[in-house]
Amino acid sequence: MKTQTLKTNKEPEGMRPGSVAGTEVKKESADVPSDTKRSPAKTSSKKQLRSAGKQLTEDDLKEIKRNITPIANTPIVPSDIPEFEDTPERREKVALRKKSKLKRKLRDWGIFTGYLTPSFVGVLIFFFMPLLMLLKTSFQKSPTNSDFVGFRNYERVLTNDAFMSASENTFTFAIISVPAAVILALLLALLLNSGLPGKSVFRSILLNPMMVPVASVVLIWQVFFSYNGVINGWTLQLFENAKKIDWMQSNYAQVVIMFLFLWKNLGYNMVLFLAALGNIPSEILESAQMDGAGPVKRFFAIKLHYLNPTIFFVGIMSLINTFKIFREVYLLTGDHPYDKLYMLQHFMNNAFTHLDYSKLSAGAIIMCLAMIIIVGGLFYAESKFDSDVEE
Repeated sequence: MKTQTLKTNKEPEGMRPGSVAGTEVKKESADVPSDTKRSPAKTSSKKQLRSAGKQLTEDDLKEIKRNITPIANTPIVPSDIPEFEDTPERREKVALRKKSKLKRKLRDWGIFTGYLTPSFVGVLIFFFMPLLMLLKTSFQKSPTNSDFVGFRNYERVLTNDAFMSASENTFTFAIISVPAAVILALLLALLLNSGLPGKSVFRSILLNPMMVPVASVVLIWQVFFSYNGVINGWTLQLFENAKKIDWMQSNYAQVVIMFLFLWKNLGYNMVLFLAALGNIPSEILESAQMDGAGPVKRFFAIKLHYLNPTIFFVGIMSLINTFKIFREVYLLTGDHPYDKLYMLQHFMNNAFTHLDYSKLSAGAIIMCLAMIIIVGGLFYAESKFDSDVEE
Protein backbone atom coordinates (compact mmCIF):
# COMPACT_ATOMS: atom_id res chain seq x y z
CA MET A 1 0.00 0.00 0.00
CA LYS A 2 1.40 3.34 -1.03
CA THR A 3 1.65 6.11 1.49
CA GLN A 4 2.19 9.79 0.96
CA THR A 5 3.55 12.28 3.48
CA LEU A 6 2.08 15.80 3.59
CA LYS A 7 3.84 18.72 5.28
CA THR A 8 1.86 21.80 6.20
CA ASN A 9 3.88 24.88 7.15
CA LYS A 10 0.93 27.23 7.46
CA GLU A 11 -1.26 27.07 10.59
CA PRO A 12 -4.82 26.29 9.47
CA GLU A 13 -7.47 28.82 10.31
CA GLY A 14 -9.76 28.04 13.26
CA MET A 15 -7.28 25.56 14.82
CA ARG A 16 -5.68 25.93 18.22
CA PRO A 17 -1.89 26.10 18.47
CA GLY A 18 -0.40 22.70 19.06
CA SER A 19 -3.04 20.78 17.13
CA VAL A 20 -2.05 17.93 14.84
CA ALA A 21 -2.98 19.97 11.79
CA GLY A 22 0.61 21.25 11.40
CA THR A 23 2.37 17.91 11.84
CA GLU A 24 3.34 15.26 9.37
CA VAL A 25 0.56 12.75 8.85
CA LYS A 26 0.09 9.79 6.59
CA LYS A 27 -3.00 9.10 4.56
CA GLU A 28 -3.80 6.03 2.54
CA SER A 29 -3.97 7.05 -1.10
CA ALA A 30 -6.08 4.00 -1.96
CA ASP A 31 -8.97 5.09 0.32
CA VAL A 32 -8.92 8.84 -0.31
CA PRO A 33 -8.63 10.49 -3.72
CA SER A 34 -5.56 12.60 -4.34
CA ASP A 35 -7.53 15.87 -4.54
CA THR A 36 -8.91 15.42 -1.00
CA LYS A 37 -5.68 14.41 0.77
CA ARG A 38 -5.36 16.40 4.02
CA SER A 39 -4.64 15.92 7.71
CA PRO A 40 -7.34 14.60 10.09
CA ALA A 41 -7.65 18.07 11.64
CA LYS A 42 -8.56 19.59 8.30
CA THR A 43 -11.27 17.02 7.56
CA SER A 44 -13.18 18.04 10.66
CA SER A 45 -16.61 18.55 9.23
CA LYS A 46 -19.23 16.00 8.23
CA LYS A 47 -19.52 17.48 4.76
CA GLN A 48 -15.81 17.03 4.03
CA LEU A 49 -15.83 13.44 5.29
CA ARG A 50 -18.88 12.54 3.23
CA SER A 51 -17.34 14.18 0.16
CA ALA A 52 -14.33 11.91 0.70
CA GLY A 53 -16.62 8.88 0.48
CA LYS A 54 -16.34 7.89 4.14
CA GLN A 55 -19.30 7.11 6.40
CA LEU A 56 -19.19 9.15 9.65
CA THR A 57 -19.47 7.21 12.92
CA GLU A 58 -19.56 8.15 16.60
CA ASP A 59 -15.97 7.01 17.06
CA ASP A 60 -14.92 9.26 14.18
CA LEU A 61 -16.62 12.24 15.85
CA LYS A 62 -14.86 11.59 19.14
CA GLU A 63 -11.52 11.24 17.34
CA ILE A 64 -12.12 14.49 15.45
CA LYS A 65 -12.87 16.35 18.69
CA ARG A 66 -9.73 14.99 20.31
CA ASN A 67 -7.62 15.97 17.32
CA ILE A 68 -9.05 19.47 17.02
CA THR A 69 -8.70 20.42 20.70
CA PRO A 70 -5.81 18.41 22.13
CA ILE A 71 -4.96 21.11 24.69
CA ALA A 72 -8.48 21.26 26.13
CA ASN A 73 -8.55 17.46 26.49
CA THR A 74 -5.20 17.34 28.25
CA PRO A 75 -5.55 17.23 32.06
CA ILE A 76 -3.52 19.68 34.14
CA VAL A 77 -0.94 18.09 36.42
CA PRO A 78 1.10 19.81 39.18
CA SER A 79 4.16 19.82 36.94
CA ASP A 80 2.32 22.15 34.50
CA ILE A 81 2.05 24.92 37.13
CA PRO A 82 5.04 27.27 36.78
CA GLU A 83 7.30 27.76 39.79
CA PHE A 84 9.04 31.07 40.41
CA GLU A 85 12.38 31.36 42.06
CA ASP A 86 12.48 33.20 45.38
CA THR A 87 14.97 35.89 44.37
CA PRO A 88 15.50 39.34 45.95
CA GLU A 89 14.12 41.03 42.84
CA ARG A 90 10.94 38.98 43.00
CA ARG A 91 10.53 39.66 46.74
CA GLU A 92 10.92 43.37 46.07
CA LYS A 93 8.27 43.28 43.33
CA VAL A 94 5.83 41.42 45.58
CA ALA A 95 6.41 43.95 48.40
CA LEU A 96 5.85 46.88 46.04
CA ARG A 97 2.65 45.29 44.74
CA LYS A 98 1.33 44.79 48.29
CA LYS A 99 2.28 48.34 49.22
CA SER A 100 0.47 49.82 46.21
CA LYS A 101 -2.58 47.68 46.98
CA LEU A 102 -2.59 48.93 50.58
CA LYS A 103 -2.29 52.55 49.41
CA ARG A 104 -5.21 52.06 47.04
CA LYS A 105 -7.34 50.60 49.84
CA LEU A 106 -6.45 53.49 52.17
CA ARG A 107 -7.30 56.02 49.45
CA ASP A 108 -10.66 54.37 48.77
CA TRP A 109 -11.40 54.20 52.50
CA GLY A 110 -10.54 57.88 52.89
CA ILE A 111 -12.84 58.90 50.03
CA PHE A 112 -15.64 56.73 51.43
CA THR A 113 -15.17 58.16 54.94
CA GLY A 114 -15.06 61.73 53.65
CA TYR A 115 -18.41 61.38 51.91
CA LEU A 116 -20.00 59.45 54.79
CA THR A 117 -18.82 61.55 57.74
CA PRO A 118 -21.22 64.54 57.34
CA SER A 119 -24.27 62.30 57.10
CA PHE A 120 -23.09 60.12 59.97
CA VAL A 121 -22.48 63.15 62.20
CA GLY A 122 -25.93 64.54 61.35
CA VAL A 123 -27.65 61.24 62.16
CA LEU A 124 -25.62 60.93 65.38
CA ILE A 125 -26.52 64.43 66.60
CA PHE A 126 -30.16 64.63 65.53
CA PHE A 127 -31.28 60.99 65.92
CA PHE A 128 -29.12 58.79 68.15
CA MET A 129 -28.28 61.33 70.82
CA PRO A 130 -31.93 62.40 71.31
CA LEU A 131 -32.90 58.72 71.45
CA LEU A 132 -30.35 58.11 74.20
CA MET A 133 -31.56 61.19 76.09
CA LEU A 134 -35.14 59.95 75.70
CA LEU A 135 -34.15 56.53 77.03
CA LYS A 136 -32.44 58.19 80.02
CA THR A 137 -35.49 60.36 80.76
CA SER A 138 -37.81 57.35 80.70
CA PHE A 139 -36.02 55.97 83.79
CA GLN A 140 -36.07 59.26 85.71
CA LYS A 141 -38.72 60.75 87.94
CA SER A 142 -38.84 63.88 85.77
CA PRO A 143 -36.51 65.77 83.44
CA THR A 144 -35.53 68.08 86.28
CA ASN A 145 -35.33 65.31 88.89
CA SER A 146 -32.76 62.68 87.93
CA ASP A 147 -33.82 60.16 90.59
CA PHE A 148 -33.82 56.65 89.10
CA VAL A 149 -37.31 55.12 89.27
CA GLY A 150 -36.70 51.97 87.25
CA PHE A 151 -39.62 50.81 85.12
CA ARG A 152 -42.24 52.83 87.01
CA ASN A 153 -42.85 55.14 84.03
CA TYR A 154 -43.33 52.16 81.74
CA GLU A 155 -45.80 50.69 84.22
CA ARG A 156 -47.71 53.97 84.27
CA VAL A 157 -47.95 53.95 80.49
CA LEU A 158 -48.95 50.30 80.10
CA THR A 159 -51.66 50.61 82.77
CA ASN A 160 -53.04 53.84 81.33
CA ASP A 161 -56.47 53.40 79.74
CA ALA A 162 -55.87 56.23 77.26
CA PHE A 163 -52.66 54.63 76.02
CA MET A 164 -54.26 51.21 75.64
CA SER A 165 -57.25 52.67 73.78
CA ALA A 166 -54.96 54.70 71.51
CA SER A 167 -52.82 51.61 70.80
CA GLU A 168 -55.90 49.55 69.91
CA ASN A 169 -57.28 52.24 67.59
CA THR A 170 -53.90 52.75 65.89
CA PHE A 171 -53.38 49.02 65.42
CA THR A 172 -56.90 48.57 63.99
CA PHE A 173 -56.44 51.49 61.64
CA ALA A 174 -53.05 50.19 60.41
CA ILE A 175 -54.11 46.56 60.02
CA ILE A 176 -56.97 47.59 57.70
CA SER A 177 -55.54 50.63 55.91
CA VAL A 178 -52.09 49.28 54.98
CA PRO A 179 -53.27 46.13 53.10
CA ALA A 180 -56.06 48.16 51.46
CA ALA A 181 -53.55 50.80 50.30
CA VAL A 182 -51.22 48.15 48.86
CA ILE A 183 -53.89 46.03 47.14
CA LEU A 184 -55.90 48.93 45.68
CA ALA A 185 -52.77 50.68 44.41
CA LEU A 186 -51.59 47.45 42.77
CA LEU A 187 -54.96 46.91 41.11
CA LEU A 188 -55.00 50.49 39.81
CA ALA A 189 -51.46 50.09 38.46
CA LEU A 190 -52.39 46.86 36.68
CA LEU A 191 -55.46 48.57 35.23
CA LEU A 192 -53.47 51.53 33.93
CA ASN A 193 -50.73 49.25 32.62
CA SER A 194 -53.22 47.25 30.55
CA GLY A 195 -53.78 50.00 27.98
CA LEU A 196 -56.83 51.70 29.49
CA PRO A 197 -58.04 54.62 27.32
CA GLY A 198 -57.56 58.00 28.98
CA LYS A 199 -55.15 56.56 31.54
CA SER A 200 -53.07 59.77 31.67
CA VAL A 201 -56.11 61.74 32.87
CA PHE A 202 -57.00 59.04 35.38
CA ARG A 203 -53.41 59.01 36.65
CA SER A 204 -53.44 62.80 37.11
CA ILE A 205 -56.68 62.59 39.09
CA LEU A 206 -55.14 60.06 41.46
CA LEU A 207 -51.96 62.11 41.87
CA ASN A 208 -53.74 65.39 42.64
CA PRO A 209 -54.16 64.66 46.40
CA MET A 210 -50.36 64.63 46.74
CA MET A 211 -50.27 68.31 45.73
CA VAL A 212 -53.16 69.43 47.95
CA PRO A 213 -52.11 70.96 51.33
CA VAL A 214 -53.32 69.32 54.53
CA ALA A 215 -55.52 72.28 55.44
CA SER A 216 -57.33 72.04 52.10
CA VAL A 217 -57.85 68.30 52.54
CA VAL A 218 -59.35 68.88 55.98
CA LEU A 219 -61.64 71.58 54.56
CA ILE A 220 -62.88 69.21 51.83
CA TRP A 221 -63.63 66.49 54.38
CA GLN A 222 -65.47 68.95 56.62
CA VAL A 223 -67.62 70.05 53.69
CA PHE A 224 -68.57 66.45 52.91
CA PHE A 225 -68.78 64.81 56.34
CA SER A 226 -69.91 67.51 58.76
CA TYR A 227 -73.36 67.43 60.37
CA ASN A 228 -74.75 69.81 57.70
CA GLY A 229 -72.43 68.57 54.98
CA VAL A 230 -72.91 67.26 51.47
CA ILE A 231 -73.25 63.58 52.44
CA ASN A 232 -76.11 64.25 54.85
CA GLY A 233 -77.78 66.48 52.28
CA TRP A 234 -77.68 63.77 49.63
CA THR A 235 -78.93 61.19 52.13
CA LEU A 236 -81.97 63.30 53.06
CA GLN A 237 -82.84 63.80 49.37
CA LEU A 238 -82.56 60.10 48.49
CA PHE A 239 -84.23 58.59 51.56
CA GLU A 240 -87.33 60.00 53.22
CA ASN A 241 -86.77 58.56 56.71
CA ALA A 242 -83.02 59.26 56.77
CA LYS A 243 -81.47 61.17 59.67
CA LYS A 244 -78.43 63.36 59.80
CA ILE A 245 -75.26 61.77 61.13
CA ASP A 246 -72.35 63.56 62.72
CA TRP A 247 -69.80 61.39 60.90
CA MET A 248 -66.78 62.52 62.92
CA GLN A 249 -68.53 61.75 66.23
CA SER A 250 -69.96 58.34 65.33
CA ASN A 251 -68.82 54.76 64.94
CA TYR A 252 -68.17 55.52 61.25
CA ALA A 253 -65.46 58.07 62.14
CA GLN A 254 -62.57 55.65 61.60
CA VAL A 255 -64.01 54.57 58.24
CA VAL A 256 -64.10 58.22 57.15
CA ILE A 257 -60.45 58.65 58.14
CA MET A 258 -59.55 55.46 56.26
CA PHE A 259 -61.09 56.93 53.09
CA LEU A 260 -59.04 60.06 53.67
CA PHE A 261 -55.86 58.00 54.10
CA LEU A 262 -56.48 55.99 50.93
CA TRP A 263 -57.39 59.08 48.91
CA LYS A 264 -54.08 60.71 49.87
CA ASN A 265 -51.75 57.72 49.41
CA LEU A 266 -53.13 55.68 46.50
CA GLY A 267 -51.59 57.93 43.85
CA TYR A 268 -48.04 57.67 45.21
CA ASN A 269 -48.29 53.91 45.71
CA MET A 270 -49.73 53.50 42.21
CA VAL A 271 -46.77 55.34 40.65
CA LEU A 272 -44.35 53.01 42.44
CA PHE A 273 -46.19 49.95 41.14
CA LEU A 274 -46.31 51.36 37.60
CA ALA A 275 -42.54 51.82 37.66
CA ALA A 276 -42.09 48.24 38.91
CA LEU A 277 -44.40 46.86 36.21
CA GLY A 278 -42.41 48.72 33.57
CA ASN A 279 -39.21 46.99 34.69
CA ILE A 280 -40.57 43.47 34.17
CA PRO A 281 -38.87 41.92 31.07
CA SER A 282 -41.41 41.77 28.28
CA GLU A 283 -39.66 38.75 26.75
CA ILE A 284 -40.57 36.60 29.75
CA LEU A 285 -44.22 37.67 29.64
CA GLU A 286 -44.43 37.05 25.88
CA SER A 287 -42.82 33.64 26.26
CA ALA A 288 -45.28 32.69 29.00
CA GLN A 289 -48.19 33.91 26.85
CA MET A 290 -46.99 31.80 23.92
CA ASP A 291 -46.82 28.79 26.23
CA GLY A 292 -50.51 29.26 27.02
CA ALA A 293 -50.31 31.04 30.42
CA GLY A 294 -53.31 33.30 31.05
CA PRO A 295 -53.26 36.75 32.72
CA VAL A 296 -53.82 35.35 36.22
CA LYS A 297 -51.12 32.71 35.79
CA ARG A 298 -48.66 35.28 34.43
CA PHE A 299 -49.36 37.60 37.35
CA PHE A 300 -48.80 35.05 40.11
CA ALA A 301 -45.94 33.19 38.39
CA ILE A 302 -43.97 36.10 36.93
CA LYS A 303 -45.19 39.58 37.84
CA LEU A 304 -45.62 38.92 41.55
CA HIS A 305 -42.00 37.76 41.78
CA TYR A 306 -40.72 41.00 40.26
CA LEU A 307 -43.19 43.12 42.27
CA ASN A 308 -42.25 41.60 45.62
CA PRO A 309 -39.62 44.27 46.59
CA THR A 310 -42.01 47.06 45.59
CA ILE A 311 -44.87 45.51 47.57
CA PHE A 312 -42.61 45.36 50.60
CA PHE A 313 -41.50 48.99 50.17
CA VAL A 314 -45.07 50.25 49.64
CA GLY A 315 -46.19 48.34 52.72
CA ILE A 316 -43.48 49.95 54.88
CA MET A 317 -44.26 53.44 53.54
CA SER A 318 -47.98 52.96 54.08
CA LEU A 319 -47.35 51.80 57.65
CA ILE A 320 -45.33 54.94 58.32
CA ASN A 321 -48.05 57.09 56.76
CA THR A 322 -50.67 55.63 59.12
CA PHE A 323 -48.87 57.43 61.95
CA LYS A 324 -48.86 60.67 59.95
CA ILE A 325 -52.67 60.70 59.71
CA PHE A 326 -52.64 62.43 63.11
CA ARG A 327 -52.38 65.83 61.40
CA GLU A 328 -55.68 65.47 59.59
CA VAL A 329 -57.44 63.91 62.59
CA TYR A 330 -56.16 66.65 64.88
CA LEU A 331 -57.36 69.42 62.56
CA LEU A 332 -60.75 67.72 62.18
CA THR A 333 -61.43 66.81 65.81
CA GLY A 334 -58.96 68.62 68.08
CA ASP A 335 -57.11 67.32 71.17
CA HIS A 336 -59.80 64.91 72.36
CA PRO A 337 -61.59 63.33 69.39
CA TYR A 338 -64.19 60.58 69.34
CA ASP A 339 -63.00 57.38 71.04
CA LYS A 340 -62.44 55.53 67.75
CA LEU A 341 -60.20 58.35 66.48
CA TYR A 342 -58.01 58.64 69.57
CA MET A 343 -54.59 57.61 68.22
CA LEU A 344 -51.19 57.17 69.82
CA GLN A 345 -50.18 60.58 68.54
CA HIS A 346 -53.04 62.12 70.54
CA PHE A 347 -51.70 60.44 73.67
CA MET A 348 -48.19 61.78 72.98
CA ASN A 349 -49.46 65.25 72.20
CA ASN A 350 -51.56 65.43 75.38
CA ALA A 351 -48.66 64.16 77.53
CA PHE A 352 -46.43 66.83 75.98
CA THR A 353 -49.05 69.50 76.64
CA HIS A 354 -49.24 68.51 80.33
CA LEU A 355 -45.39 68.49 80.57
CA ASP A 356 -45.37 64.83 81.66
CA TYR A 357 -42.11 64.10 79.86
CA SER A 358 -41.27 60.94 81.77
CA LYS A 359 -44.48 59.24 80.71
CA LEU A 360 -44.06 60.66 77.22
CA SER A 361 -40.52 59.23 76.97
CA ALA A 362 -41.64 55.80 78.15
CA GLY A 363 -44.51 55.78 75.64
CA ALA A 364 -42.16 56.80 72.82
CA ILE A 365 -39.71 53.98 73.67
CA ILE A 366 -42.58 51.47 73.70
CA MET A 367 -43.74 52.71 70.27
CA CYS A 368 -40.17 52.49 68.96
CA LEU A 369 -39.82 48.88 70.12
CA ALA A 370 -43.19 47.98 68.61
CA MET A 371 -42.19 49.49 65.25
CA ILE A 372 -38.86 47.63 65.31
CA ILE A 373 -40.67 44.33 65.91
CA ILE A 374 -43.24 44.99 63.16
CA VAL A 375 -40.71 46.11 60.56
CA GLY A 376 -38.35 43.27 61.49
CA GLY A 377 -41.21 40.81 61.01
CA LEU A 378 -41.94 42.29 57.59
CA PHE A 379 -38.27 42.00 56.61
CA TYR A 380 -38.22 38.36 57.74
CA ALA A 381 -41.42 37.57 55.83
CA GLU A 382 -40.04 39.24 52.71
CA SER A 383 -36.77 37.27 52.90
CA LYS A 384 -38.66 33.99 53.40
CA PHE A 385 -40.89 34.74 50.41
CA ASP A 386 -37.85 35.49 48.23
CA SER A 387 -36.14 32.25 49.26
CA ASP A 388 -39.28 30.22 48.51
CA VAL A 389 -39.62 31.82 45.08
CA GLU A 390 -35.96 31.17 44.21
CA GLU A 391 -36.30 27.51 45.21
